[in-house]
Amino acid sequence: MIVVTGATGTVGSKVVVGLRERGEAVRALLRAGSSGPAEWDDAVERVAADFSDPDSLDAALAGADVVYLLVAVHPQMAAHERNVIDAAVRTGRRPRIVLHAAAGVEHRPEGVRFVGAHVSGLDHLRDSGLPWTVVAPNGFYQNFLGAAESVRTGTLAVPGGEGAVSYVDARDVAAAAVEVLATEGHEGAVYTLTGPAALPLDAVAEQFAAVAGRPVAYTAIAPATALAGMLDAGWDRWRAEGMIELYGLYAAGHAAEVSSDVEKLTGRPARSFTEFAAEHAAVFGG
Repeated sequence: MIVVTGATGTVGSKVVVGLRERGEAVRALLRAGSSGPAEWDDAVERVAADFSDPDSLDAALAGADVVYLLVAVHPQMAAHERNVIDAAVRTGRRPRIVLHAAAGVEHRPEGVRFVGAHVSGLDHLRDSGLPWTVVAPNGFYQNFLGAAESVRTGTLAVPGGEGAVSYVDARDVAAAAVEVLATEGHEGAVYTLTGPAALPLDAVAEQFAAVAGRPVAYTAIAPATALAGMLDAGWDRWRAEGMIELYGLYAAGHAAEVSSDVEKLTGRPARSFTEFAAEHAAVFGG
């Protein structure tokens, strides 16, 4: 039995589908009241659980052989990862834990709360004595869909400075995770999942211009300006400040590593940003 947490998210939902396509028995953890995506088949076991409720986690992980540990960005995300690990220990079965972290987690960067939460989770996992693997993706191409409205007006404005980032397609992350979950031989490995190239944001803007058929310019806005815009748009402060920290990591050039781990795991090259932009030309072009 493979248990998938974060099962309804951008990556988790695709992991469930990919595992079922391989014939794996899958249990998906959901929020109470959720039934999961329509693309799931009836064989997916759906279980309501709360990362803050140990009893619900004990029930959800009962009988697990492998656990995909993916938690949402949240002020308690470090505690949520630890809670799932502790529940896995309490099963007495020593399930293998595949921790969905962030690129660079093994380098333990300081000052980025999202990555710091994963560092805490990885430390707890190592101390647990359970077999483990880490899949550590860089920023998703799909995150740019949230900037589509701005791109359609000819502007990509984010506080990313001049740093290049080896963004990755979320579908490739899911495919790599499925391979790790469904096969043996990954214990103790940290897989860094990236696209095939590191792109500065002016190159990203050029890609958008090519598919939109009109100029798109990148503007490196100040972090304080970006933070104010996020708060005005209704972001909670903890998450908004965390995004500014992450963009600071990008601007400093600390997210430019390009890895071949997607191809190593899936047997095919990672999708390029050019492919992604062309696939969503109607979204970015209007």
